[in-house]
Amino acid sequence: MRSFSLNLLHRPLALAVLLLLGGGAVGASGPRPPRLGKVLGADISFLPQLEARGVKFADKTGPKDAIQILKEHGFNYIRLRIFNNPAADSGYSPGKGFCDLPHTLAMAKRVRAAGLKLLLDFHYSDTWADPQKQFKPLAWKGLSGPALEAAVYDYTKEVLGALAAQGTPPDMVQVGNEINHGLLWPDGDVQHADSLTRFDTLAGLVKAGIRAVREADPGALVMLHIALGGQNRHSTLWLDRMAARGVAFDVIGESYYPKWHGTIPDLKANLTDLAKRYPQDIVVVEYSERKREVNDVAFALPGGKGKGTFIWEPLNTWEAVFDKQGQANDMLLIYDEISQKYRVK
Repeated sequence: MRSFSLNLLHRPLALAVLLLLGGGAVGASGPRPPRLGKVLGADISFLPQLEARGVKFADKTGPKDAIQILKEHGFNYIRLRIFNNPAADSGYSPGKGFCDLPHTLAMAKRVRAAGLKLLLDFHYSDTWADPQKQFKPLAWKGLSGPALEAAVYDYTKEVLGALAAQGTPPDMVQVGNEINHGLLWPDGDVQHADSLTRFDTLAGLVKAGIRAVREADPGALVMLHIALGGQNRHSTLWLDRMAARGVAFDVIGESYYPKWHGTIPDLKANLTDLAKRYPQDIVVVEYSERKREVNDVAFALPGGKGKGTFIWEPLNTWEAVFDKQGQANDMLLIYDEISQKYRVK
């Protein structure tokens, strides 16, 4: 069975697929979330770990909360990753639990206190999930089929309920992190010869997470995140397969790192095509290098579909906008330019 292209479908089926992709599935009731506004975002999930090591942040005006500094330089959105049980021996943060639910709740309060919006990134793992690995949480190791879908649903709803209970519901939710190779391996691993069957499994898992978001936080936008920034054929293949299985969501998120995802022209060509093909808004939800160029692409897609970017961990990794002592450097000033150029509020 080959993947289809929307322009090859019969018109009634094509309309149904477009509705599903745009979050307005046939027969759906109730209002959909509003379209996404302009985004100049940053994933700063490392912040509590840096502060625990004694790092204090400052710009030219003096010491401040890192979140406030980012806000003053044009950022309007913060992205936080969450792991199921990162304190486990095999987890992201053994014995300490950074990026668990309590840490996420505390960070969400800080983000909201600063007046910024929040994107929550579910990894659905005790440790990093990306195209090279999507390990099940240890507590879910023996689950499969409907039981695994139920675990995704219950956990997603529990987290979002806790955030809502303290008055900090996210504005947008990622159901999985860089899931172009699947989710919760081996069940949802779509890299194998039987990948079409496994896409059914992947779609079921993603739908369970989306259903939990819609029920727990009807105002939140749902993003699906793939790491295919400059790879158009693979991006459209994956998105078409999700559409064929009735997966309804609001925002396409792409990672873009030149080492893996091609040149800036590749990024532009891919995102331009996605903007023309699909009704969702589009965000470059991870990048670090080529800051001006990436934002120029992300904010200038056809039909107003390009909504912006999230720089990955600008406090301390790769091309960070702070030095190792927490002092802002000249790269932070780039975001003053970008926010003014694209009128980000």
